[in-house]
Amino acid sequence: MLAFINNAVLYKFKDTKIFYKKFGNEKGVINIFLHGWGQSANSFDEIMNQFENFNNFLLDLPPFGKSGKIKDWDIFTYADMVISFCERKKIKKCNLIGHSFGGRIAVLISSLKPNLVNKLVLVDSAGMKPHRKINYYFKIYSYKLMKFFGLGHLICGSSDYCLLEEDMKKTFVSIVNTYLENYCSNIIAPTLIIFGEDDQETPIYMAIRFNKLIKNSKLVLLPHAGHFSFVDRPIAFCCEVKSFLEENN
Repeated sequence: MLAFINNAVLYKFKDTKIFYKKFGNEKGVINIFLHGWGQSANSFDEIMNQFENFNNFLLDLPPFGKSGKIKDWDIFTYADMVISFCERKKIKKCNLIGHSFGGRIAVLISSLKPNLVNKLVLVDSAGMKPHRKINYYFKIYSYKLMKFFGLGHLICGSSDYCLLEEDMKKTFVSIVNTYLENYCSNIIAPTLIIFGEDDQETPIYMAIRFNKLIKNSKLVLLPHAGHFSFVDRPIAFCCEVKSFLEENN
């Protein structure tokens, strides 16, 4: 059982309550963990004991976990929220560890606020423009045609999209259609890109593209691991990430 230092509602950001958990050594180097879409801070619980020497903050990205609902947010709003968190906690420098959707946010923060980020870890991160197959365009045109005839409600998108409340669908569409290639060149923080070799959600070609676009980056592919590489290969994952974070510190 993890002994979290603090469980508290952080504050209101844009009238939304933001929940976070804190774990580890309060005098250690600060890590901020950002989870994937539809997940919560709890998704990292199984590996947190490996980071007990760090001062770890785990945020529930709204509207997930115990954080409040949101309206009309985009990826830039999420980045602003995390930056605001750092300002409230008087964090001048931190490591960002972002999984999937959390990786999107971490990339944007590292680009827009380079002096805030000491090191960046992208875990099966989203943010690269996907390769589209012909069946994708068929679905899009089918949906537009059905919508024209007032039948758009009969066709749903991805499973993530279908599970959302109406207010969140606009946010989801905005986020998945915001590609971050142009922001990667501004990242100056040493970066570890760690992906599962069997990741189908954010395939390996995205990891390779991140590696190419982020100057000071290292790519690690974990065999026998999928989109949740830190769950599938926790020991290998933690060894790679801890070694990277502790290097030159």
